[in-house]
This record gives sequence, structure tokens and C-alpha cells, in this order.
Amino acid sequence: MEFRVRYTAIGLAMLAGVAAAQPIYRQVDKNGKVTFSDQPPAADVQPATPRAGITPGANAALPYELRQVVQRYPVTIYTSDECGGCAAGRSLLVTRGVPFDERTVKSNEDIDALEKLSGQTSLPLLAIGAQQLKGFSDAEWSQYLDAAGYPKSNSLPTGFQNPSARPLVAVQPAKAPPPPRAASAPPPPAAPPPESGPTPSNPAGIKF
Repeated sequence: MEFRVRYTAIGLAMLAGVAAAQPIYRQVDKNGKVTFSDQPPAADVQPATPRAGITPGANAALPYELRQVVQRYPVTIYTSDECGGCAAGRSLLVTRGVPFDERTVKSNEDIDALEKLSGQTSLPLLAIGAQQLKGFSDAEWSQYLDAAGYPKSNSLPTGFQNPSARPLVAVQPAKAPPPPRAASAPPPPAAPPPESGPTPSNPAGIKF
């Protein structure tokens, strides 16, 4: 038993050494089938259809491996104007070359939506896939970005720009006021009372 344990440990160590020396590429074809190979993907391989929320046009120019990471673990940063760590967090993502969406929290509706999303209203908030990091920490953010597979140095193509920041809650267009009601026509003038004249009960036509 001891020999087998040692043999297994040696085998695992050898496999780990081979894996470290030889990169493994994860490939996803157009039908969504995932395969692993020690060969880089061919240039004509079409990636799988991205999940909801991923815009193919914005990420089409990204390097293949980075594009795969973005599809699996999209990054969103939630910020506000009066936030000390928001600028530092944004700067970390930009310097490292992490594609991200930015959602701003300004209105009361944004604050309510943020509380439902994270359970609190403090900012900044970083989402890496389903993982939420509350408050800015250079070390913590970098650790989770590393674990997700984002490169440690900027590999974005020249001219790449992240989407413009958007409110957390979409601004609803103001409703147009209802059209004024058409003025109703004035009622016709009342007919003058008929002139009194002699009647059988008032032969002289006397007016009282």
C-alpha cells in the first residue's frame, strides 16, 4: 500500500510537471462543444455563441483566450460619483486590461436595485461572473481576476474601448401629458317664455 501511494504521488507530480510545461487549450466550437488540446485553436474556429449580456461586436477583436474568459466570467463594476475606491478600482481594471461594464448608482432607484443585488449599498462593487467583491481591495480583486483567468498584463488590442458607463436602472422616458380635452360647445340659449295672453282662467290677460 505504501508503495502504491508513493507511486501515485510520483505519477501526479510528473503529470503536474508536464501540465506546467505544456499549455492546454480549451476550445469551444460553434455548436458549444468543449474540447481540450495541446494545440492552439485554428484561426478559422468559430467560438460558441456567447451567453446573454455578452456583445459579440465589442469582444470580437479580443485575443482568443481573453475572449473565452470574458464569456465565462464577465466583469461589471458598480460605481458612483462620491466613492473613494471607485476610481482606484476602475484604474486597476484599465491598467490590467480587463474588459468590463460599468454601472453607475445615482438615483434612489439605483440604490434600491444595488441593495437587492448585493444586500448592501456600499461601493464600489465588483462582479466577476457570479462572484461579488464588496469594497475595493487591490490584493483581493487581483486574486479573483487571476483565478478567473484574466491576464496579469494588458493584452487588449490597440484602440479597444470599454462600453460607456450606464445607470444601474435604465432611465424611463417621461410620459407625454394627455392631450387637452376639446372645449364643449356652450348650451343653446334658453327659449324666452311665451308671452302671456288671455286664457279661460284669465280672460283679461292680467300679468301678476
